[in-house]
Parts: sequence; C-alpha cells; structure tokens
Amino acid sequence: MYLDNCCYNRPFDDQSQTRINLETIAKLSIQKLIIDNTIEMVWSDVLAMENHDNPHHERKLAITDFSDYMAYYVEVDDTVVAKSSKILATGIKKVDALHLACAVVAGCDYFITCDDRILKYNGRDIHVVNPIGFIEIRKGREDHDGRDFA
Repeated sequence: MYLDNCCYNRPFDDQSQTRINLETIAKLSIQKLIIDNTIEMVWSDVLAMENHDNPHHERKLAITDFSDYMAYYVEVDDTVVAKSSKILATGIKKVDALHLACAVVAGCDYFITCDDRILKYNGRDIHVVNPIGFIEIRKGREDHDGRDFA
C-alpha cells in the first residue's frame, strides 16, 4: 500500500477536528501494521522530495525515520511519468498524479490519502481510500473470511 504525503503529516495536524482526529487514529493503526510487517508500505522519489521540502523540521525527521519501514522504493522513471500523464488527463494535479503513478507501478492495491480531491479519482488500477476507509475494508475482510490481508 502507498500512503500519500498528507497521511504522514496527519498526526501533526489540529486534532481538535473530529475528522482529522479519526484519520490520525486510523493512520497510526496502519503505521503499526507496517511496523509489525502485517502490510507492506511503498515509498517513492515523490514522497522523499515532498518530505525534503517540508518546512517543519520535527515532522520531516519523524517521516524520514518512518520511511525506513518501506518494503519497496519507486523511482520516478519513464514508466511512472507515462502513467502519471494518463492520470493527469483525469484532472488530478501533477504531484498527486506522480504519487498515484508510483503506487500503480509498484503494484499497490491501495492508495491511502486524506485529500478529498484525490479520493475522487476513479482509476481501475488501484483502490483510493482514506485511512478510515482502509481500516474498515481491512476489518470487513477479516470478518468475512477470517484471514488478514496485505
């Protein structure tokens, strides 16, 4: 799975807002699944670039440290650029299209984001959900067949 940059920053946002607080709890649950090697996380050149440009030093360091848990790293190459061009044509912004393309090229089943604009993306090659939705899907699959999934 691929977490969008906004997910990594969510725990640092204003937790007095209910949606932000719930997304933070879900993101931290996902983070624990990654740390426990229950699910695999993909990291990319795009995430590294956005985090490098993060003006908040504490956030930047925490996110960089967490990137050590990545299972796969995706470099922006011709394949990613070509896929992002197709995604751009759907109205998704350039950096977001690159994130989605990295996730698709890596073979991720899920792209997790808190960005409402990206949540509207309806690509057939990846499921786009917010952190809460991912936890709900995961819980539903466990209830349905008794097995966990990655």
